Formats: sequence, structure tokens, C-alpha cells
Amino acid sequence: VQLQASGGGLVQAGGSLRLSCAASGRSFSRYVMGWFRQAPGKEREFVVDISPSGGSTYYADSVKGRFTISRDNTKNTLYLQMNSLKPEDTAVYYCAADWTSSWNPEPLSPSGMDYWGKGTQVTVSS
Repeated sequence: VQLQASGGGLVQAGGSLRLSCAASGRSFSRYVMGWFRQAPGKEREFVVDISPSGGSTYYADSVKGRFTISRDNTKNTLYLQMNSLKPEDTAVYYCAADWTSSWNPEPLSPSGMDYWGKGTQVTVSS
């Protein structure tokens, strides 16, 4: 599967952005999907993941209550609605797919993901 993230940009603190990740190829609905981010000088970190059906999600504590992940399997698209953005949310955001037999309520490891999209830059000004 090929992934393409979009929707990043520059926003003031407290603002919102919606990221999208378009997937090509079949079987999108069978992948656990996740969003990760990487700030300058830092390691790539987990943000949130979603089960193949979209019925279950797991958020990093740093974004819980502010970000919402969703997916539309009929459109092969993953979304990340980001509200109440903070300067510390500034990073390149990546979507990724994990071919796994089951979803678990735990953070995904970047090393365990099977496919990655090119990132999209999110910059939050103070």
C-alpha cells in the first residue's frame, strides 16, 4: 500500500488543522493505521492509532482530548483532526500502516510499521 499525507501548514496556537492520508492499493481496511510525528532533533514518536474497522483507537497522552483519528475505508483515507494546537505539536507528521492480525490498545512502535507515507509539516506558532 502507498500512503500520501497532506493537510499540514502553519497555524497559531489554539488553532486547528486536519490531516489526511490517502492510501492506494487494496486491503486498506485490513490495516491498523497510525499517525506519528518527528520534531527537529527528536526521535519519531507515536501519536495515535486506529483499528482496521475504525472502532477502536489509542492516543498518546500528549494529544488525548485534542486530536481525533478517524478513517473512511470506503475512500481509503485516514484522518487526523487536531484541535487546540500547541507550539510543542510542531513536527513533521507521518501516517503509517501495520499489517497485523489484531489491534491492541497500546502505542505502535515506528519500527513495527510496514508502510510509511511522506510526512506533512505542521508548524504551530505561539
